[in-house]
Amino acid sequence: MKKRKGFIFTDKKHSNRAVMATILGVISLGSLGLMVFLSYRNEGNVGAGFGVGALLAVLYSTIGLILGLVTVQEKEYYRFFPALGILLNLAALVSIGLIVYAGGSLQ
Repeated sequence: MKKRKGFIFTDKKHSNRAVMATILGVISLGSLGLMVFLSYRNEGNVGAGFGVGALLAVLYSTIGLILGLVTVQEKEYYRFFPALGILLNLAALVSIGLIVYAGGSLQ
């Protein structure tokens, strides 16, 4: 079959909540990556600020995950940013869980 050339008119648009969920996921993953890198560079000797940073990453990831899940269910928005936000925030939450699990099993 030959692909038709022409315009496709749609009322869909990108959701601000979905874009915010994606941004929160990038911030969470970036801050976790930075904390792991700095902790490795300091040979594990880190202060309490790293724990606060991880707690903020959990908070940002949870909010981003909720925003992504709410937006992915709405029909009038494109699905790219909600799906990307959900994946990034889930990756951040899984990373935090692995860090906490690995830290608890070292003893």
